[in-house]
Amino acid sequence: MTQDELKKQVAQAALRYVVEDAVVGVGSGSTVFAFIEYLSTIKNKIEGAVAASEASAERLKKHGIRVFDLNSINQLQVYVDGADEITEHLDMIKGGGGALTREKIVAAVAQTFVCICDASKLVPVLGKFPLPVEVIPMARSYVGREMLKRKAQPVLRENFRTDNGNLILDCHGLTILDPPALEAEIDGIAGVVTNGLFARRGADVCCSGPRMG
Repeated sequence: MTQDELKKQVAQAALRYVVEDAVVGVGSGSTVFAFIEYLSTIKNKIEGAVAASEASAERLKKHGIRVFDLNSINQLQVYVDGADEITEHLDMIKGGGGALTREKIVAAVAQTFVCICDASKLVPVLGKFPLPVEVIPMARSYVGREMLKRKAQPVLRENFRTDNGNLILDCHGLTILDPPALEAEIDGIAGVVTNGLFARRGADVCCSGPRMG
């Protein structure tokens, strides 16, 4: 089974968590795009969706799914999104696509966070995938120095701005043994919008296919 086929498999599996006559939270990335394809097959059974990125919002609209502003929603019963890495404790690194801040906001509102990923994303310890940190542009150098103190090697993501107009520092070389503590510590650095650790609010469920050979 190819990686694309695995993505489609886990995307389809997530449909069983979608609540009828409700608004579903939708993340971003290639696996989520596959989920949107399947979600469109039951679009008449849901009220609509909240998107965590502009790209996902456009894709939802193209499939005829109504897109709501999060500010108009009191609660989300389910949020479906992918991961760049995930542990057995359902702690994650996200943000490879740069939508980490909006993803974290939507996840915070949702009652249930369903992570969809192929099994290659399952890891014993987070950190092999570089940790994205979204920063206010004027704080780029300061935050970089602060991450160096934490034994990370920050690299500016070239020619990239988030949907919020900010920069991303991809921080290499970390071995993250206490994800919730590091998440809080990095978020406390002045100029950091948020970082790609999803541990204080991790996934509730992980749909992952068989590990690639």
